[in-house]
Amino acid sequence: MPDVKHFDPEVALDQVMTLFWRRGAEATGIAEVVQATGLSRSSLYATFGGKERLQAAALGRYLERQSRPVLDALAADTRGVPAITAFFERLVAARCTGEHARWGCLVTNTHATAGGGPPEIREILDRHHDALRAAMRAALEAARAKGRLRPGLDPEAVAEALTLQAYAVNLRSRAGAEADVLLAGVRAVVDAFTLAEER
Repeated sequence: MPDVKHFDPEVALDQVMTLFWRRGAEATGIAEVVQATGLSRSSLYATFGGKERLQAAALGRYLERQSRPVLDALAADTRGVPAITAFFERLVAARCTGEHARWGCLVTNTHATAGGGPPEIREILDRHHDALRAAMRAALEAARAKGRLRPGLDPEAVAEALTLQAYAVNLRSRAGAEADVLLAGVRAVVDAFTLAEER
């Protein structure tokens, strides 16, 4: 087995992130992590700590590599409703096709299995939730500025509803739901809080 001094921790963390994303951290034993990385248990523990700390590190990596660029793009998109629609279309496509099809989202999968969870993991989950909700809120404010948001709605509450809808897409896609069914559900939610664009 490679010694802790002779491997790249960044590469190993990417391997662990992929393993936990595909299989789920709760369902993955440390022996499987050892097999996937080719590292000894002692090297893993010396570098990352126990399994909970390794899970937190992998979750943080996923947030920064997979989630953050998408959320930053949504928050910066000034189109309003089209930005929200495009976000969900890309999400459904990523969850139902391609290299990571039917894997779901590592953050959402962790929400579903973490229970109370260690504080370090809960903090990462909350950070992701806050970032996703803030990005949705920014898109909703853009929609309101364009006159597309129904009057009287609380943008914060709607942003929370859309955030929960993203989790639902992640979970249902992992369970095998078809893309057209997921998109129909998303459109129904979006239509409920937006006004038709004037022709």
